[in-house]
Amino acid sequence: MRTTNIQIFEQKQVRSVWDEDEEKWYFSIVDVVSILSDSENPQVYWRVLKKRLLKEGNETVTNCNALKMVANDGKMRLTDVADTQQLLRLIQSVPSKKAEPFKVWLAQVGSDRLDEMQDPELSINKAMQDYLNLGYSENWINQRLKSIEIRKELTDEWKRLGMKEGQQFAVLTDIITKGWSDKNTKEYKKHKALKKENLRDNMTNTELILNMLAEASTKDISQAVNPETFDENKKVAKQGGNVAKVARLELESKTGKKVVSDLSAKKMLENKPKK
Repeated sequence: MRTTNIQIFEQKQVRSVWDEDEEKWYFSIVDVVSILSDSENPQVYWRVLKKRLLKEGNETVTNCNALKMVANDGKMRLTDVADTQQLLRLIQSVPSKKAEPFKVWLAQVGSDRLDEMQDPELSINKAMQDYLNLGYSENWINQRLKSIEIRKELTDEWKRLGMKEGQQFAVLTDIITKGWSDKNTKEYKKHKALKKENLRDNMTNTELILNMLAEASTKDISQAVNPETFDENKKVAKQGGNVAKVARLELESKTGKKVVSDLSAKKMLENKPKK
C-alpha cells in the first residue's frame, strides 16, 4: 500500500509517497530539482538532465520509477520519482548550495517516518509543526488536522464500497465540493488564484468546517444506505454536500457575508496581525 504526502523543505513542498511494503519514501524528482536548481521551469531542467544522464549510462536514472501524484491542475498524473538512495546520487548532478542541507533533511525524513510508524502521535505533531513553520495559527491547524481525519474516514468508506482511487475519488470529491460551495474543485481553486497549492490548505476556518461537515455527512449517509454503484455513490455525495450547503446559506443569511472566500493562505498570512 502506498500513501501520498507532502514534505516541507525550507517552506517549499516536495510531493512524496510512502510505500508500506518496501518501507521507503519515493520523492518527486521535479520538486527536488526545483528546490536545488531554483529553475523557473524545473520540468524542462529535469528533462534535459535526465536525457544527459541516460546518455552517460547513469543507472540511477534508468532505475527511476514513475508514480501518480497530484499535478498543478489538481489531477493525478505520472511523475518521475526516486527513493532516498537514488535521490542522493541524483543530487550530485545538480550544482547547488542547498545540496548538503537537503541531504540532511532527506535523512531526517526517513528517520522520522520510521519513528512515526512506532508512535503515530509523532506524525500529528510533525504536521502541526510544519503548519506552524509556515505561519498558520494554532486554531486553524487544529481544524486542518481534524479535516484530515474526516477525509480519511470518508476515503476509507469509499474503499470499502469498491470505489477507485484517482478518477472516481476526484469525481465524488468534486460533487461534494460543488454541493456545499456551488463550485467544483477546479472552480474553487481558480476563485482563490491557486495552481499547485492544496485547496484545503487555503481555506478559512469556516470553509474548512463546512467542508468537513459535507464530507462527514457523506460518510454517514453512505454507511446508512450502503450505495452499491458509482452512480449511487454520486447521489450520496450530492446529499452530503447539500447538508453543508444548507448550513452555509443559513450562516450567510445571518451574517450577510459570503462564506466561500477568495482568500488564499498567502493572503491570509500576509494580512495576519504582526506581534
